[in-house]
Amino acid sequence: MSLIAVGKIVTAAGLRGEVKVYPYSGNFERYQESVAVFVGKETRRFKLIRRVKGMAVVALDGVVTREQAEALRGVEIFIDESDLPELPEDAFYVRDLVGCRVTDEEGAEIGTLSGVIQNTAQDLYEISAPDGKTVLLPAVADFVVSVDVAGKSVVARPPKGLLEL
Repeated sequence: MSLIAVGKIVTAAGLRGEVKVYPYSGNFERYQESVAVFVGKETRRFKLIRRVKGMAVVALDGVVTREQAEALRGVEIFIDESDLPELPEDAFYVRDLVGCRVTDEEGAEIGTLSGVIQNTAQDLYEISAPDGKTVLLPAVADFVVSVDVAGKSVVARPPKGLLEL
């Protein structure tokens, strides 16, 4: 079994054991299902109560008091990799993109995809260039020609001047 972190408990919410979770993705549907999650060393079921300022307030089975909820502050929530939902075409999990070799359309190396910044109008691919610089490439069709997760490669068409910054 391979576990994937999907969020982190930030604080207690209310008096009935609910917790506020910082989600690692914008997929709030994950929190609406009553699936098994791993909280610390325990398996629990949870259910979304409401969304508050980009966070999910959830109820966890067996957590019924504010004190029990406070004791979980800072604990990450994991799901089994087999419970990850199927993605639509041209959508990728960040964990699958990190480490991909990034080249331009002629095959010249741009660098290695080291992260994805998701809190912007569109995702930004963070690329570590061979010269030690970091390049931020908007993850849009105009600039990302193809992604081959199995082959760990991305072909990009960076905007003019981006690589010279």
